[in-house]
Amino acid sequence: MHTHARRACCKVSQRRSETGEGRLKAVLVLALLAAAIYSAWKVVPAYVSEYQLSDKMQELARFAVVNHYSEQQIRDNVFKAVEELDIPAKKEDIRVVVNNYAVKISLDYTVPLDLFLYHTDLHFSPTSQDKPLI
Repeated sequence: MHTHARRACCKVSQRRSETGEGRLKAVLVLALLAAAIYSAWKVVPAYVSEYQLSDKMQELARFAVVNHYSEQQIRDNVFKAVEELDIPAKKEDIRVVVNNYAVKISLDYTVPLDLFLYHTDLHFSPTSQDKPLI
């Protein structure tokens, strides 16, 4: 009977050490998951804003061709969209080329990204070009 009790005791201590390893893995997985969520929370909005700006620039280029907007009018409209989307760009960074046959809008800007110990810049260059229908 004494041997049986000793075996049961050893099994319990083995289970405790296995449980400790399981807890460490769970903590590491949760830490990685939290880091991934935090990173996505910081990075995704910049890409969404760039997509929305690109879409708006395409729309503005179409309307500019039809309505014969000047370069300054187009630049003002694009800058208004930049401000609404909270994009760190200056009005001077917006390049607009208008002629009788096409409107081209481009913008280069950089979004600083700070992830705890990792610092980098995301560079975006949305461009839009539209030609008249006729």
